[in-house]
Amino acid sequence: MNSRTLVLIALSMVLGLGAAWMANNWLSARLNTTADSNMENVVVAAVEIPFGQMVEPQHVKAVLMPKGTAPGDAFDSVEKVTGRIATFTLLQGDILRSARLAEHLGGSTLASLIEPTKRAISVRVDDVVGVGGFLLPGNRVDVLATRKVSGSTNVAESETILYDLRVLAVDQTASTDKTQPVVVRAVTLEMTSEEAEILVKSQTEGKLQLALRNPLDDQKKIEEPKPAPVVAVAPPPPPKPVVRRSSGIAGAQVTIIRGTEVENVSVQR
Repeated sequence: MNSRTLVLIALSMVLGLGAAWMANNWLSARLNTTADSNMENVVVAAVEIPFGQMVEPQHVKAVLMPKGTAPGDAFDSVEKVTGRIATFTLLQGDILRSARLAEHLGGSTLASLIEPTKRAISVRVDDVVGVGGFLLPGNRVDVLATRKVSGSTNVAESETILYDLRVLAVDQTASTDKTQPVVVRAVTLEMTSEEAEILVKSQTEGKLQLALRNPLDDQKKIEEPKPAPVVAVAPPPPPKPVVRRSSGIAGAQVTIIRGTEVENVSVQR
């Protein structure tokens, strides 16, 4: 085998390897392009984010997911979620959604947790009113009011005045990372303006008690049976007068009876 043959063989091998390398690069580029077109960035929680916590860049990360698998209100970049407030506890790996994050427009983070149509009212509590310290942010409670009956010093009445209120904070804590009972001095509740007026009025009239609800119980109030409608009955018509006639020498005499009244009337003939 001469040198010319060896050169041709070597050249053929180089050209073959070059062609294979170029084909592999072209195929990989096509596959990556196709894969990238079917994927999208989705922001997920890198660590557990407690209720009321402001989201920071180290709390989240962006991952690739197939298009159409993420919720419609998911975020596609870390910058869009930074500075928002978690309105629910987010576990590691949860997809961050706008329904579970509130914008922080200044002030305390608690203000961002309140729904736009509601208000936050704090209630002074003790170990009894505060359900033995088992109230935590995110729980839901009913409010019972006890007041003395007017005219009596020993008789009191109690009724549930507000239903299914969300606990925003206990004392100055809005975090839900605690599970042990803690005796606090104040509980902040979320309610409408009308409910806030009822609560403030009841505070001045008597004592308040909070009742912890099961999170699956969404019943607002037990409906009481309505009384049967009263049908108005028309009064009976008055009895017709009975006229009795009697004749005499001087003239006719008529006796008129109206119910239980009797009247004699003389009539000239």
